[in-house]
Amino acid sequence: MEEYAQIPIVCIVGPTAVGKTGLSLELSHRLDGEIISADSMQVYRGMDIGTAKLPFIEREGVPHYMIDVVDPTETFTAYDYARMARPIIRDIASRGKVPFMVGGTGLYFRSVLDDLDFTPATRDEALRSTLELETVEHGIQVLHEWLQQLDPVSAMRIHPNDQKRLIRALEINLLTGKPVAENHRSTNSLSPFVPLVIGLNMEREVLYARIDQRVDQMIDEGLLFEVQTLIKKGCTAQHTSMQAIGYKELVNYIEGHVSFSDAVIRIKQASRRYAKRQLSWFRADPRISWYNWPNDDKISVVSTILESINRDGIRKKPTYE
Repeated sequence: MEEYAQIPIVCIVGPTAVGKTGLSLELSHRLDGEIISADSMQVYRGMDIGTAKLPFIEREGVPHYMIDVVDPTETFTAYDYARMARPIIRDIASRGKVPFMVGGTGLYFRSVLDDLDFTPATRDEALRSTLELETVEHGIQVLHEWLQQLDPVSAMRIHPNDQKRLIRALEINLLTGKPVAENHRSTNSLSPFVPLVIGLNMEREVLYARIDQRVDQMIDEGLLFEVQTLIKKGCTAQHTSMQAIGYKELVNYIEGHVSFSDAVIRIKQASRRYAKRQLSWFRADPRISWYNWPNDDKISVVSTILESINRDGIRKKPTYE
């Protein structure tokens, strides 16, 4: 890991719809930075509207990475993210630019910053076959209830219909005797980067209103058509990508399980719950400096952040550039 040592990186984290994208663009312009997305769903091609993927024309000339890297029928893990993102960060720094990692997927940040050990848990084909048979005989809900008892954190993150991930989580729990998260612990080696982590938050009522507004905007922009297009390309409810908020609810609508208005309500509810989980995850990280955004005076907040960045040795972009 020495090749990554001492590389400074600015991270911007926080709940969905809080304003991370806008701040990342402003700071990137000021610091001559390039942005690495840390969003577990923006990695998928064709999932643009529902993941709030910033259109190319709106990126203001700032290079963005880790967007559209796999097809939505493929599985993509935090290990894959770290393996792809670390060389990009090193390349950005080698060219004298400032790497920014921006997004709301906490495990993606940890996989890069904390040098997590992703040594796969032992696989047991007999156990997997037993779990698959259990699904056939008693239904997938039994697996989800079992996981809730063994590993409530994983059960909260995995959709009750995602058979592949449920079986894998149960396999890890039963083979190691530990929850999935405890199999992704930091190694004892030095962190490969020197991070300055900025956390954005705002009053809950304001955040929830922004989330609702964003969902309405996604619907207006054609989220339903995007989901229909993905289904035509072979995506099903069993693919990890289609478990994303906004996609799974509309799949339920398309399959006739709920009305369209109910699906939209569920998207908003799930988005608000997700924002709460994001905040819980990030608040546990003592490295994060929190800012009330954008309720505080924006100019003051940006100035304070820039001062913190400069103290950590990340240079400001010269005014003549």
